[in-house]
Amino acid sequence: MNRHKAIVVAVVILAGGTLTARPAGAQTFQNYYCADGTQFIVGFYDYDKRAFLQIDGKAVPLAKRPTLSGARYSGAGITLRIGKTGITVQHLKRPVTACELI
Repeated sequence: MNRHKAIVVAVVILAGGTLTARPAGAQTFQNYYCADGTQFIVGFYDYDKRAFLQIDGKAVPLAKRPTLSGARYSGAGITLRIGKTGITVQHLKRPVTACELI
């Protein structure tokens, strides 16, 4: 196979891959501001039970944890709680702080 033919085949394969690629599942991103000045973005995806936080310049996946009511996610020293009364976050051994959607 000559070089020109190999390039054409590669382009066709790549184009086919991008044309048949499926879009990502539904996703939700929310921005929060907390009483102690902490700001973070949390993302949720339909296909994944984890919460994905962008906090202190780092991306941190948080695993869903069992809870009696609401939702709780934790990992890497961060705990995010989503309940009927609101959202709280605790990270880097700081006290739990209330957060609101911005």
